[in-house]
Amino acid sequence: MKRFVPASAAILLLALPAAAQTPQPRVPTTRAEIGLSFAPVVARTAPAIVNVYAQRTVEARRGPSLLEDPFFRRFFGRPDGPGFGGPSERVQRALGSGVIVDSSGLVVTNNHVIEGADEVRVSLADKREFDADILLRDPRTDLAVLKLRGGKGAFPSAELGSSDDLQVGDIVLAIGNPFGVGQTVTQGIVSALARTQVGITDYQFFIQTDAAINPGNSGGALVDGAGRVIGINTAIFSRSGGSQGIGFAIPADMVRVVLQSALTGGTSVRRPWLGAALQSVTPDIAEGLDLPRPVGSLVQTVRPGSPAEKAGLRVGDLITGIAGQETDDADAFGYRFATRPLGGAVDVAVVRQGRALNLSIPLQPAPETVAREEVTVTNRSPVGGATVVNLSPAVAEELRTVEADAGVVVTAVVEGSPAEMTNLRVGDVILEVNGVKIERTADLVRVTGSPSRVWRITLQRGGRKLTAMLPG
Repeated sequence: MKRFVPASAAILLLALPAAAQTPQPRVPTTRAEIGLSFAPVVARTAPAIVNVYAQRTVEARRGPSLLEDPFFRRFFGRPDGPGFGGPSERVQRALGSGVIVDSSGLVVTNNHVIEGADEVRVSLADKREFDADILLRDPRTDLAVLKLRGGKGAFPSAELGSSDDLQVGDIVLAIGNPFGVGQTVTQGIVSALARTQVGITDYQFFIQTDAAINPGNSGGALVDGAGRVIGINTAIFSRSGGSQGIGFAIPADMVRVVLQSALTGGTSVRRPWLGAALQSVTPDIAEGLDLPRPVGSLVQTVRPGSPAEKAGLRVGDLITGIAGQETDDADAFGYRFATRPLGGAVDVAVVRQGRALNLSIPLQPAPETVAREEVTVTNRSPVGGATVVNLSPAVAEELRTVEADAGVVVTAVVEGSPAEMTNLRVGDVILEVNGVKIERTADLVRVTGSPSRVWRITLQRGGRKLTAMLPG
């Protein structure tokens, strides 16, 4: 069975000096060149690679434990290690890697390494250990930024390069802590760029490499031959759970966006908002539109008042590129657009009824048009145990849900609650309850506060309206 497995490992970052020139790749031509070593590159970057230990306390369960499942155990350390003693254990520990990207002690790692953690501890290559605070988590990219506590003097740090400088065939190194054996370096090449059909995070634009990546490598650095970190190792494609020569890394240009949000004090990542829904062009669509090949993104909807509408984007337009770069599909465009800095505008190449256009789209964050007014419903109605907030473009963008004209959106569901038994999911937009339109969270609390023999709930999920009839 094919599986995408998060790889728990380390990362590195580097800000390339403005005057630096990217060396042109070439094939070794002499025996001496073939014998050259990457040791100087490793010596320069390895001190900034760290191990990340995350711990969380969970309720003990009766019956068969998830910890008996080898697939689950792979992400929480060794099966014979602490936290795996039996059904009475209440502590789970995850092992991954990270990279110190600033001498003040900023560390970048994968979000899945520290997700749900009560405590995070970081071990440096020189054996020092520090507790760490989580400054920012970004599940949409599977990245997180930590801050080391304490320490004297400057920490060793690495810089972040540009993933756009990569070419297929470039030699790369992966640095991390696979299986908890200690810092390890593997070497390979870039196998592919701009992988968009992987399904790991919201932004599909991965670097693929055959450098050996294994569980324990998540958050690990993908480094080019000049010592620049050009990706963060995050997953492997595997039938066995081990490396089979297909690993995926988050591009450094996306890492830079997340890091910048943390550096400016943000607790979430602020990205440009398009305000339009896009669909990748399939072979059937290309044939229907008489296109020479299936590339580009079709505009399906445009939200009134959005940057897309202000720029003149229309339903049916075909987007073929952004800022002079071609985009083959909707995921590629989403990545390119999301990595643009806020402020100003960006040129988007569009084909409309056979005519090529350039539209200038403002780079603005999604607005929070209404206060969130977060509420956790505590009654015994079918939505009891759900946490909801008022829907706005900003909330819809964060949760990757389709916007509705009104309603409240589910942001969390308590395990074992009526809402979980109702099968409510994060991102569901509750529109009506028993015929009453739900526009604000207070409406939902009021309507569900009175008992009912039958509950009729209408919600929007993934662009579709669903109605359920449930007993009271």
